[in-house]
Amino acid sequence: MPAGRGLRFRVRFRCGWEALLDYDVFIVGGGINGCGIARDAAGRGYSVGLAEMNDLASGTSSWSTKLIHGGLRYLEHYEFNLVRHALKERETLWAIAPHIIRPLRFILPHHKGLRPAFILRIGLFLYDHIGGRKKLKKTVSLDLSSGPLGAPLKDDFSKGFEYSDARVDDARLVVLNARDASGRGADIMVRTKVTEARRENGVWHVTLEDRDAGTRRTVTARSLVNMGGPWVDEIIRGTMGRNEANHIRLVQGSHLVTRKLYDHDRAYIFQNADGRIIFTIPYEDDFTLVGTTDQDYDGDPADVKITESETDYLLAAASEYLKTTLTRDDIVWTYSGVRPLFDDGASKAQETTRDYVLTLEGNPDEAPLVNGFGGKITTYRVLSEEVVEMIEARIGAKGQAWTDEKPLPGGDFPVDGVAALEAELRASAPELDEKTVRRLVRSYGTDAKHFAKAGKMGENFGHGLFAAEIDWMIDREWARSAEDVLWRRSKLGLRFSEEETRAVEDHVSHKTESMTAAA
Repeated sequence: MPAGRGLRFRVRFRCGWEALLDYDVFIVGGGINGCGIARDAAGRGYSVGLAEMNDLASGTSSWSTKLIHGGLRYLEHYEFNLVRHALKERETLWAIAPHIIRPLRFILPHHKGLRPAFILRIGLFLYDHIGGRKKLKKTVSLDLSSGPLGAPLKDDFSKGFEYSDARVDDARLVVLNARDASGRGADIMVRTKVTEARRENGVWHVTLEDRDAGTRRTVTARSLVNMGGPWVDEIIRGTMGRNEANHIRLVQGSHLVTRKLYDHDRAYIFQNADGRIIFTIPYEDDFTLVGTTDQDYDGDPADVKITESETDYLLAAASEYLKTTLTRDDIVWTYSGVRPLFDDGASKAQETTRDYVLTLEGNPDEAPLVNGFGGKITTYRVLSEEVVEMIEARIGAKGQAWTDEKPLPGGDFPVDGVAALEAELRASAPELDEKTVRRLVRSYGTDAKHFAKAGKMGENFGHGLFAAEIDWMIDREWARSAEDVLWRRSKLGLRFSEEETRAVEDHVSHKTESMTAAA
């Protein structure tokens, strides 16, 4: 992977002495917001460092519902600004990452005992028009009494609506932002914990612990950005030594991955009597994603797990609509994450704002600190722009906003060019089956052509995962374990046995040991 700038630059202080600094901007947290900020800032010409204590996207950013969406239900909570921003971002993100983001049509059955049909029509009319939709298809009414779209549903649901949003590979979105940031000079440091951050003489001194090597060092920066996600308050309290940090409300969201529940390619959005909604979404070809829950969480975010009551809730909510009653026997996998929502004092977790809140701290003559609370994957890019502009106001501007037009790595092809890219990949690597070709294009886009070549794929570890792809993840995407490979950079963990997983782990260990020895 690119080594980054590694620059040190000279700054003169008012007292007359000079110091050599490592970075203009240092970011704590390798989730979607941290990596998005790193990309934006590096592309404007700032020297950037980012530290993530675990793997990229190992926290909230990989435990989402995998959607780029406006958030239809947020209209009920009058979050029109959030919905408008998110809706505008859908097509922007689709254009810069057409490999990992794809349009998805949602079916909303009308439940006669809940919201009236005219309320749904009004909400969907707003959803179609307040965000500047251009390429995504508009909402239509549906007759669900016959045909494949109504076939999975109970006979009670004869009418509904179909509208557009998009799906995303959330963890890969993080990795691609990190890759682009690195390619533009940023230092991306994984498994590196920030143990201390202190302002001294108008400069941030940041102590880093390499969790693999067990070594420590201190770097300096003109500005600090805290995008710690669920740990954002803990970083303020522990890492910065302050006591007043109580800004976030931790909300647990859990999901089920089940056997494939129906054959068509639409998702469903189901209303529930408690005012919440859940989705059922086609997932990784052979599965269905069911989620999510909303409940307050009190504990270590690293330890969050789905509860029995959440499992019961999701099974019951889906079964109220589906002809087939779901049971635990249908569950293939579960996952849970903690959303670090800004604590706006809402009485219920589901009513807490999903919008982000940014704070800028420090006097004009001090090195600034930006803290980020809350937010959605869909609005990460505009959050990143706002953070960089806050920093610009303090340390000086270097470039213009640019991330709305430049594609992410592998995304340099038109949104309607997936089929052509698949055909090109089939020709270059004829030993790959159709499912693998489709997966590679939808994960790497044009980058797949760099390692998917006839006779050069190396060992097949099963389910279309070859050594060449694993090596790409290690060399270019910071993968350091089988978990990184199978659950974040791909979702092949759903298919791999324990024995197959051990083989992948052995390959990763051997490769990374060789890299360490060579270094």
